[in-house]
Amino acid sequence: MERLLHIDRRIIFAIITVAVIVSLILRFELPIPASIPVQGVYNKVESLPEGSHVLISFDYDPSSKEELQPMAIAFLHHCFQRNLKVIGMTHYPGSPGLAERAIVSVAEQYQKVNGKDYVFLGFKPGSASLIINMGENLYSAFPKDYYGNDTSTLPILQEVESLRDIELLFDLAAGTTIELWIVYGKEKYKFELGAGCTAVMGPDMYPFLQSKQLVGLLGGLKGAAEYEALVGKEANAVSGMRPQSVVHVIIILFVIFGNVIYFASGKARHA
Repeated sequence: MERLLHIDRRIIFAIITVAVIVSLILRFELPIPASIPVQGVYNKVESLPEGSHVLISFDYDPSSKEELQPMAIAFLHHCFQRNLKVIGMTHYPGSPGLAERAIVSVAEQYQKVNGKDYVFLGFKPGSASLIINMGENLYSAFPKDYYGNDTSTLPILQEVESLRDIELLFDLAAGTTIELWIVYGKEKYKFELGAGCTAVMGPDMYPFLQSKQLVGLLGGLKGAAEYEALVGKEANAVSGMRPQSVVHVIIILFVIFGNVIYFASGKARHA
């Protein structure tokens, strides 16, 4: 019993390592029920009529792409499945490559045409001032798209003069951009706002859900996996949840095991 209280921590690390490797090699299904915040985003997209304009703000860079890129791809699948018009942009200078790759790769699967079914405006600095500018006149905020095309001539933007003409804005955030969109965008220009964020940011976003300032929220890899399951495009997020879930179960079992051994050894009575 005493020996069990002093297990070499390297044994625990080895067990965790083996569990991760096995869960990556062996493919097995785990139930992924959608949480209420994730369902909220899904339901909002489902409620939009065909041809509605959805603006996606890719506000993350490579350091957080493991959580947010799968989220972006799943959301793009849903938009193109519903034949919605996608407008992409970013406040992050490190994001254009990730955002453009996601949009183009998904658009090609649905035979969507650049400039007609989707457009990527690219990066522009300014944050709050950029949002205000977009709220007044989108063409002056982004005179050219990511490829250098004149935005005023693009068919997809003919009915979109400002943020007031957007049916839904979805922000994929690794920083404070969700709050910026709420304060400088939604409250003034009255568009619907959904969001996706890293897991560590999730709890800070719940007050915005409770106040109805967000229609829904995708939090971390779990939120991305739930959305993949909802849209029927299970990919990296669902795969990533397998080792994460297995490791969580093992850690819980170790905690229970440690407490049982501790109390069974009688140390608790002498503490």
